[in-house]
Amino acid sequence: MLTAINCANVKWATRLQDGFTVTKIIALLIVIITGFILLGMGSSQNFENSFENSSKDPGSYAIAFYSGLYAYAGWNYLNFVTEELKDPYKNLPRAIMISIPMVTIIYLLANVAYFVVLTPNDMLASNAVAVTFGNRVLGAMAWIIPFFVACSTFGGLNGCIFSTSRIFFVGAREGQMPDAIAMISVNRFTPMPSLALQCILSLVMLCTSDVFLLINYMTFIEAASVAASVGGLLYLRFKSPNIHRPIKFPLIVPITFLIICAFLIVMPLFEKPVECLIGIGIVASGIPVYIIFIAWHKKPKAVANFSANVTTKLQKMLMVVKQEGKIE
Repeated sequence: MLTAINCANVKWATRLQDGFTVTKIIALLIVIITGFILLGMGSSQNFENSFENSSKDPGSYAIAFYSGLYAYAGWNYLNFVTEELKDPYKNLPRAIMISIPMVTIIYLLANVAYFVVLTPNDMLASNAVAVTFGNRVLGAMAWIIPFFVACSTFGGLNGCIFSTSRIFFVGAREGQMPDAIAMISVNRFTPMPSLALQCILSLVMLCTSDVFLLINYMTFIEAASVAASVGGLLYLRFKSPNIHRPIKFPLIVPITFLIICAFLIVMPLFEKPVECLIGIGIVASGIPVYIIFIAWHKKPKAVANFSANVTTKLQKMLMVVKQEGKIE
């Protein structure tokens, strides 16, 4: 459904995202205000020895960071849609500098509120901590939290669909993926092929019901990809120090970020080697596709014809063409 909305109209998708974001903030404010009222009334027993029996293994910390980073993952999504931003060189840093501190503060306060009501064991045993929190303290109004959690889930998914589909689109446009993915609808100006591909891949991932397994797969590869990007940034900083850089940060920022990424890559290899290797395998499965359809220029006529036929049929079915310029 969300993929269909993103295919139909960009404004519909962004307005839907705005609405889901508002509901998410309302839910978190309800949790925060309720939790701090109870804390002011003296409910602080759950903070006593709250770190008792905690693991001291660095690998466990890295795996724990994976789930935490998944919750904060939206910080980098805006970078994927810079072509659709107005004045991105001004608005992108501004949005990041406003959103990251705000989200961090709200999430930290929400977690403090959770601990006012729930013990660490309660949180570990819960499938949805906010729902368990609501059932404990909101009484007849407890239903409101599951509703807002559902809206929050849809909002997170919608943001992911909207932003990451642009990665496929731009990658194909730059010659790193099949040409068919670099096309947009002639009527709706949305990247339908990339959205459809993302939807298919998402459905394939539903073959497992263990969401934490998927998070570990995704975050390990994401950390590796981000580390490679930041490493390339540092390389260019020293290799080509005089090129134009519209957005600048002190050098210590990418260096620190790269060190953190290295920790998130190396330590899980010892803690969860099988999951990390599966994640690598998932990414490596794209190599044959890249070699056959992109890198192999002197491919047999049958392969070339198959690729051309698929592209043509996709164009006719979705009414899409290659982008000829930036759409305002």
